[in-house]
Amino acid sequence: MPTGDSVGDSGDQNPWGGFRSGFVTVLGRPNSGKSTLVNAILGTKVAIVSDKAQTTRHAIRGVLHRNEVQVVFVDTPGIHKPRTALGERLNATAADAADDVDVVCLCIDATRPLGRGDRFIAERLSPESIVVVTKIDAAPRSRVVAQLAAAGEMGFAEYFPTSARTGKGVDALVGRLCELMPPGPPLYPAEMVRDMPEARWVAELVREQLLAVTREELPHSITVAVTEWEWPRIRVEILVERESQKPMVIGKKGSVLKEVGIAARAQLPEGVFLELHVGVEKNWQRRPEMLDRLGYGPGSAASPDL
Repeated sequence: MPTGDSVGDSGDQNPWGGFRSGFVTVLGRPNSGKSTLVNAILGTKVAIVSDKAQTTRHAIRGVLHRNEVQVVFVDTPGIHKPRTALGERLNATAADAADDVDVVCLCIDATRPLGRGDRFIAERLSPESIVVVTKIDAAPRSRVVAQLAAAGEMGFAEYFPTSARTGKGVDALVGRLCELMPPGPPLYPAEMVRDMPEARWVAELVREQLLAVTREELPHSITVAVTEWEWPRIRVEILVERESQKPMVIGKKGSVLKEVGIAARAQLPEGVFLELHVGVEKNWQRRPEMLDRLGYGPGSAASPDL
């Protein structure tokens, strides 16, 4: 990670004419506000959001362009105690994303007590990491102060209270992260904000809508992939784990699929035709070969005792 000395380098010492660039990984427990914060920082949607755990299943890169600075934010799956092979891979994805980056931000939810999961993550981070207390608009001031005090005992470099919904504290956090970027060239074209294959983005938009309308165990049992792309026709495969779940995703006379399709298409270029199909892959979350096929990265990582 950059030190205070590197932040103070002069433009003469910078072979890129004063330009700075780097990576910031955003870590935290499930539902700690990571994706909402990244979207707020970038001013546009680069990651889907919901109130369901495991909404983020991949490391997602969003690019912030500022005058003479480019910051690549890496949104990650929430680190949790896994109960399936998928959970293990999500933890590994998050852990891998914290390696070889310039800054790590640990998100801590102001509305929840600091827990073992937060401490588990914190113990594995460099003391130069930054703690971001999120959702301060949803917690009383006394709770925010208590959370900052508890986080302060972790011994990290800096602490920022933020609200992605109202924007409070976000500019101060972004300003500091820009200062911490090392000298380097632009890493992405100026017009790029999200580094994600288009097919995966479409699949994510469909999954986001399914998360919004399904309940109980279904959100965890659903995965989505694009199987055909013949613009403007896109075929999307929705997989569940049991035959009994299939009618719940389709809905009466296809009502759920219709609702999901309309909401997803509204976020895509005009004229797109989505074909949504529902299939069954028994226990796909627990089958490594299915996780490989669906693009969930290999690996495993230590898990918190939640």
